[in-house]
Amino acid sequence: MITLIAITALGVFCLIAEIFNLRKALVPVTVLGLLGILGSTLNLYSLGELSSDYNTMIFADNYAKTYSSLFILLTVFLVAMSHDVYKEHQTKISDYVAIKVFLLAGAVAMVSFANLSMYFLGIETLSIALYTLAGSSRLDIKSNEAGMKYFLMGSFASGFILFGICLIYGTFGTFDLKEISEFSGALDKAIWFSIGVSLITIGMLFKIAAVPFHFWAPDVYEGSPSLVTATMSTLAKVVAFAALYKLLAAMNLFPTIQFQNIIVTVSILSMTVGNIMALRQENVKRMLAFSGISHAGFMLMTVLSIANAASNLCYYTYAYALAGMAAFAVIIAVTKNKDNENISHFNGLGRSNPLLAAVLTAALLSMAGIPIFAGFFAKFNLFTQTIQAGYLVVVIAGVINSIISVGYYFKLILAMYTKETQETTQNIPFVYYAVGVISILINLVIGMHPNVITDLLN
Repeated sequence: MITLIAITALGVFCLIAEIFNLRKALVPVTVLGLLGILGSTLNLYSLGELSSDYNTMIFADNYAKTYSSLFILLTVFLVAMSHDVYKEHQTKISDYVAIKVFLLAGAVAMVSFANLSMYFLGIETLSIALYTLAGSSRLDIKSNEAGMKYFLMGSFASGFILFGICLIYGTFGTFDLKEISEFSGALDKAIWFSIGVSLITIGMLFKIAAVPFHFWAPDVYEGSPSLVTATMSTLAKVVAFAALYKLLAAMNLFPTIQFQNIIVTVSILSMTVGNIMALRQENVKRMLAFSGISHAGFMLMTVLSIANAASNLCYYTYAYALAGMAAFAVIIAVTKNKDNENISHFNGLGRSNPLLAAVLTAALLSMAGIPIFAGFFAKFNLFTQTIQAGYLVVVIAGVINSIISVGYYFKLILAMYTKETQETTQNIPFVYYAVGVISILINLVIGMHPNVITDLLN
């Protein structure tokens, strides 16, 4: 609760800063504030699980603390890049930064909820912020299209989730997650409970862009401003997965054969469709959108191994989000002031800017699952645990799709190192180097020392 209050207060400060014309200090103060909140959140590990008057609504266990720390770190990177991205819109920078901070508040609520009403409040806070940001480039028709598509699809998914929550409430007469978990463990579950859980799951599959609910993602990722796409691809996707796992665990669905068959099917379809479609893309953001769909399939595999699901998912999301943030730092820097984000803009980057090329290469290698990056160890642990759980067919599909993914990741890498550039070199602000390098360094550290992340859940 302390973390959520501090984040909300920081968002209010961002709005008030505009009144006192503190635009120049806004981004540095917000970054420092978020780092302070991150330190405070990490300090909560030493205090254990604190009881408070709000435990029936929000409960900060180690699961919530671990994911909240990741969300805050990603928001630090996003806010830091905002200063350069929005330098042409100084009168609105406080709005943009405030929206990102309030989005973070919704994200923290989505992994800390102890009540379904708080969960829905969190998901709507996050979603409304993303709808606004997706269409924030008002003079760009693609941004307008992305904002409208995301709003319609997101609202549709929220409707499923809300209806599912209503059915669960109608079954048990409570929104409290602990009570629902106790009631759902009974053998004589009502049919309305099953329908309610199905609706919530469908809504969340929309949010994570898993097949067959993925069709909005490529257009929205391509049309949105690049910094917003980075937010969707890293922060929003990880938040949705963390919340989905927490819901599924509370509903006692993991032991059921029907649920496991659904996860197997959706996982294989997401990996396959995402990777095959990514091979055809020339736009980098669209390619990473299909890559995200593929990674959604990998992340869904984590819940097939019940004993290690939480730690596997947490480690995978850290590896994926940090690699994604590093990749988008380079993409934003290179395609700034360009009409599109086509691969041709990256031709010769290895010669014109070796550091940015190295960061992007490392990020793509991590996503592909190449040693020594965290993405490799995340997939290795995931495949090992899934085989032990008895789902060899899913692992075979995962290995094949990992090989396929190398094709489109290396298409971009080859463009950077083997093709000549026709574009003049532009000055890249330091913040993009900082975000890219720090993200990759953290990715490498947790790759070599995975216990740094997995031990946080214990």
